[in-house]
Amino acid sequence: MVIRSIRWRLQLWLGFLLVGVLAGFGLMVHQLQGVTQRGLLKEDLERRVAALNLAVRGGGGPASGGPRSLGGPSEEEAREVRRIPPLEFRGSGDRQRPMGPPPDGPGMSRSGRPQARIPEGAFELALSGGPPGGHAAVWSREGVLLRRTEVGPPELPIPRRPGRSTQMLFRDRDGLLECYQFTELGDCVLAGRSLQPLERAQRRLAWNLAGVGAAVLALGLGGGWWLSTRALRPVEEIRAAAERISGGALSERIATTEPDSEVGRLAGVLNATFDRLEAAFVRQRRFTDDAAHELRTPLAVLLVEAQSALSRDRSPEEYRETLKASLATAQQMRRLTDSLLQLARLDEGDGLGTALPLDLGEVARAQAEALRPLAIQKGLLLEVLTSSAPVCGDAERLGQVVTNLVANAIQYTPSGGTVKVRTVASGDDCSLVVEDSGIGIAVEDLPHVFDRFFRADRARRRAEGHSGLGLAICRAIVEAHQGRISVESAPGVGSVFSVRIPVGKAA
Repeated sequence: MVIRSIRWRLQLWLGFLLVGVLAGFGLMVHQLQGVTQRGLLKEDLERRVAALNLAVRGGGGPASGGPRSLGGPSEEEAREVRRIPPLEFRGSGDRQRPMGPPPDGPGMSRSGRPQARIPEGAFELALSGGPPGGHAAVWSREGVLLRRTEVGPPELPIPRRPGRSTQMLFRDRDGLLECYQFTELGDCVLAGRSLQPLERAQRRLAWNLAGVGAAVLALGLGGGWWLSTRALRPVEEIRAAAERISGGALSERIATTEPDSEVGRLAGVLNATFDRLEAAFVRQRRFTDDAAHELRTPLAVLLVEAQSALSRDRSPEEYRETLKASLATAQQMRRLTDSLLQLARLDEGDGLGTALPLDLGEVARAQAEALRPLAIQKGLLLEVLTSSAPVCGDAERLGQVVTNLVANAIQYTPSGGTVKVRTVASGDDCSLVVEDSGIGIAVEDLPHVFDRFFRADRARRRAEGHSGLGLAICRAIVEAHQGRISVESAPGVGSVFSVRIPVGKAA
């Protein structure tokens, strides 16, 4: 249930993203810091080895200007080394402790090369100038440890020389980083430091990064929860409003403070939908009330006629009259129910037949001519002025529209008046116009003439057998053909009903 929540999905994705970014960033910083510190340590060790190498060659260490060559002594330095008398030195790993020049002559070892020399104070001077700590050592060509610092590991083996290389090299052993170099004469100098301080610094950095990352993660998740809650609050309000509307509060609407946002636009669409639903419910309720009212009157007539016939014995002629009245009432009810059924089907989009190409002018002419006898009987002039008007639709239903409009015009036009029927095709529309010179429609009734069960004079129209559904059916048929119907009227002048249907457009 939790994983289906949008808020929790956003939080999980945000948490995953933050953890990935923070972990990657922390790992990168940790690695860069380690590489940087190790590089600085190597630079310090190289500096110490260079100073020790110069001191061994007789350059005097940093006090005489620092190392001039890392690949071996120059000729001048070699001559200077030969001129320096042998000094007393102490080898921590050498059992012999010579105190003067070797037997083979001054400045020469048994192998016939200049003896490695470390002037007084040069060893300590070469190790100065950097961070405290560390160890150093010097070996002769024969591998004899000439001198080393007192601090450092108990065992300090001489490094292995790769060939005749005089480059500075590094080795890692037992948590130590050591830099060493062999001179051209075979002497070896080494400087090293313990990696424990570096490792402790890296661990402290890792814990600091973890703490900062945890704080950033907590802040990000908290901010994400607040933002998601604020963003999804309108959705919760929409849900609550929809529940209230579904419970019967049709006038309820969704309030939004940000109409231009995505949720605000959604709320606007839903409010418009709720408006249409409310209007549909109101129309349905009014339609149901009107239908019940319309059916109640003929049913009451039937009941009265039946009760009157059964109240006492009557002559056959009286029974015949009662049956005739009941039959007329039943036919009125049948017409009403047929009209209601037709409207219901039109509302469901199932009231039309197959849409086929047809000429609205021919349909209008045929229906008007069928009603001409009714116009002649009432003393009216019926003018049919139709032209070709090609549309696509249901000929029977469009004929019903023409019949209803022309019949209404004949009915509401006094004797001696005129009824005109004409069709014309203009642009993208085909028009049907039914104009009469009848009694007209009151201004206050014009907005309601197409409403169901509307009658300007309800009592008189009901007495004449009219249900008030004719124009409502006309509007439903026209709208099903993607058209529109309108009326213009003035009391005592007449009325003009106009129908517009798209050219060649199917329903």
